[in-house]
Amino acid sequence: MLVNFNEMLLNAKKEHYAVPHFNINNLEWTKYILEECQNLNIPVILGVSEGAAKYMGGFNTISGMVKGLMKDLNITIPVCLHVDHGQSFDTCKNAIDAGFTSVMIDASRHNLDKNIEITREVVAYAHERGVTVEAEVGHIGGTEDNITSTETNATLEDCEILYNATQIDSLAPALGSVHGFYKGEPNLDFETMHIINEKLPIPLVLHGGTGIPADKIEKAITNGISKININTDLQVAWSKKVREKLATDSEVYDPRKIIGSGEEAIKERIKEIVTLFKTKI
Repeated sequence: MLVNFNEMLLNAKKEHYAVPHFNINNLEWTKYILEECQNLNIPVILGVSEGAAKYMGGFNTISGMVKGLMKDLNITIPVCLHVDHGQSFDTCKNAIDAGFTSVMIDASRHNLDKNIEITREVVAYAHERGVTVEAEVGHIGGTEDNITSTETNATLEDCEILYNATQIDSLAPALGSVHGFYKGEPNLDFETMHIINEKLPIPLVLHGGTGIPADKIEKAITNGISKININTDLQVAWSKKVREKLATDSEVYDPRKIIGSGEEAIKERIKEIVTLFKTKI
């Protein structure tokens, strides 16, 4: 059974660990993540960007796929199906209606008043249906679904205003992380992160977890990060092994063998990541 993220993230905030949010890109990706997290006995959030949803056929297809896999694989760990960077109320509504248990409404490209207006509408619709809502303050830079954006850091004042006006369930404050690869050393604002965590009762989310050194991940968790989003990291691990397979086996044509050649790389990387996050149920 799918759940929203409230219990898993509130526990993480209280006990100082992070729940992994792994973006899914296809059936195989979803299967590998569910199997490994079940094996490790940890909760997991399956993230779906708008681009990935379009690629996989839509929110109804994804919801049915995840529920079917959980049943057939006998998945018993807490699993949350989450929209990552939903750009509009309609996107979030469509996902909720399809069976998603959590959504991120990312209205951070707007000014704060407009961000609040859109976020409040999503929260009202979601909470009536037992669905959790994540929002963003500031703007996380980098590239997501081939859309490049410029980073703008969050302030405590804006975070408090957004939370008080909307009653969101988690918050992704932009504090120096970026999507995709970092150009140079990640420069996270741990001081502001700590202050926001102390002032707000809800869990904080770190986007752009790929490429952040282990010591900074640990420091982020210490300063209140309860959910960390990972996508590029698994893509790189998978694609490396698939390239090796194609380079060493010129006669392979079965897509199951080609795609499946990256399975162990994904699962091994998941194990390394959640060990760093100290994730637990």
